[in-house]
Amino acid sequence: MKLTLLALAAAGMLMTTSATAAVKSVVLVHGAFVDGSGWKPVADILERDGYSVSVVQQPLTSLDADVAATRLVLDHAGPSVLVGHSWGGMVISDAADHPAVRSLVYVAAFEPVAGESAGALQAKMPPAAQSVAPIGGGFAQVKPESFHQDVAQDLPEGAVHFAAISQMPIALSAFGATAKSPAWQTKPSYAVVATQDRMINPELERFMSRRAKSETIELNASHAAFLSHPREVAALIEKAAQSAR
Repeated sequence: MKLTLLALAAAGMLMTTSATAAVKSVVLVHGAFVDGSGWKPVADILERDGYSVSVVQQPLTSLDADVAATRLVLDHAGPSVLVGHSWGGMVISDAADHPAVRSLVYVAAFEPVAGESAGALQAKMPPAAQSVAPIGGGFAQVKPESFHQDVAQDLPEGAVHFAAISQMPIALSAFGATAKSPAWQTKPSYAVVATQDRMINPELERFMSRRAKSETIELNASHAAFLSHPREVAALIEKAAQSAR
């Protein structure tokens, strides 16, 4: 009898520990026109605070390809918070049906419903910037001369020059790809609205986050909010991790 009670007590303790333990893995997904290295300021904070961080380097050739690349990382990440910036919001919405994902964080990102595309969302509330242009082969990028003013106007021009000349073009067809079954419908979600965003209309960001019932913060930031406000972005990610189960 005593052994049975001890076993039940031990099992209860394990279940309580499992239920209350915070998620300690974060997977970061970059947006269009850039690679994952831009996440470094946020990743540095998260690693300092004891989180394991993985950065997806998706190809930007299609939504399906980007989702597949994200799922490959999630396969080895353990229970995670999945974070997407900009176009990365489309990616994490479909990739987060992966069993490793406990919650999602959208950073100045698209937050679609099923059947919705990034292009359709942009058309709903157009952004201030009109500097995305075809470069051939079915791909597009931001005009380098407009990159600072449209993507990261709250950072020194010299700090973003290299990003402007080392862009990862995205397939134009990706903007017409539609979300399948966005996981924010079944998993907790958080969002950052960048109030000075010129690439995605801040009003669109507010609309999407309200619709998804995401816990939302607003930052007086450009589209590159994760670079200009890494502490605040990291803090929201950590809140998502600490609240996740």
